Amino acid sequence: MKIKVFLLCVAGIVVVVGLLAGTKALQIGTLIKHGKAAKIPPEVVTSIQAQPQTWESLITAVGSLEAVQGVTITAELTGKVIAIPFEPGTQIKAGDLLVQQDVAFETAQLRSAEAGAALAKITLERSKKMLETKVVAESNYDNAEAQLKQAQAQADTIRATIAKKTIRAPFSGRLGIRMVNIGQIIKEGEAIVSLQALDPIFVNFLVPQQQLPQMRVGYAVRLTSDGLPKDQVISGTITAINPDVDASSRNIRVQATVANQNERLRPGMFANVAVVLPEKSPVLTIPATAVLYAPYSDSVFIIEEAKAEEGGTAGKVVRQQFVRLGEKRGDFVAVTSGLAPEQTLVSTGVFKLRNGQGVVIDNALAPEFKLAPQPKDG
Repeated sequence: MKIKVFLLCVAGIVVVVGLLAGTKALQIGTLIKHGKAAKIPPEVVTSIQAQPQTWESLITAVGSLEAVQGVTITAELTGKVIAIPFEPGTQIKAGDLLVQQDVAFETAQLRSAEAGAALAKITLERSKKMLETKVVAESNYDNAEAQLKQAQAQADTIRATIAKKTIRAPFSGRLGIRMVNIGQIIKEGEAIVSLQALDPIFVNFLVPQQQLPQMRVGYAVRLTSDGLPKDQVISGTITAINPDVDASSRNIRVQATVANQNERLRPGMFANVAVVLPEKSPVLTIPATAVLYAPYSDSVFIIEEAKAEEGGTAGKVVRQQFVRLGEKRGDFVAVTSGLAPEQTLVSTGVFKLRNGQGVVIDNALAPEFKLAPQPKDG
């Protein structure tokens, strides 16, 4: 009796499980059938054609600015500062007085030396007249001439000392921060103030040795820097190329001169430099937004005509095409391989597409791509 009840329970469970399994299999089959019949709606995209253009050939580098003339004014002799007639940060001219050291002792010595030189000159003239009449020997005349030269040399030495203690600007430029005070005794070689000639200004940069044949003195350069207003470009020319190559880096140093009328560029700043080569190069360009960037390879989506299905209409689909990219300028990037001119491709929103997906082109809201974009909120 117990065995019959047990077998009936087992049979009932098997029947229930079978019914549930059949129902679920029927549901899954229906879903699979509907999934195969369903179609993904086409994606709305913007399109553009790959356009051949002619770009300037540029060699870019990062440079460092350097004053055409720049020194730190120092004291040549030890002495007490009695006058500082300049204002820090001002523009001065060559020969302007910067610092006057105490020269009272040297001035007194100079008066004595000048008096001695005047007396020696009178003695020489008297000896010359007496020599003409044979009153004195020729050796006396030579002695008088030597004494005059010694007296003049002594006076010149004192004048040189006074000149060294009267410190003047060696060239025109802009002064820095004053580092001495009135009454201070400054020693030989002690810094007084920085003087920099800022207009024009040098920019030094390095280029690889393989680009040396492309460098020529007189080639135009374009300079941009964080120290300039946004999008401002300053033009200049290459003025010097080092004759030797750095053995450690295999780079060669190039120097260009650029105008700096507003003195926005200062020595020590970095700058982005672009050397403009005379020849131009043809390139095939597409918007940078048309590229799907990936670690393995970059790609674009080419728009092609789809074959019409039975009872349907023809549409457009995208085909993923791997490309090799070159230089980027503004909103565009150059394509070196993988794409042909005039091919139509998706210009925006490529990250949401997959190979073979249907698309609908709508360029009503397509952005305007420029080589030199100027964002309004930039």
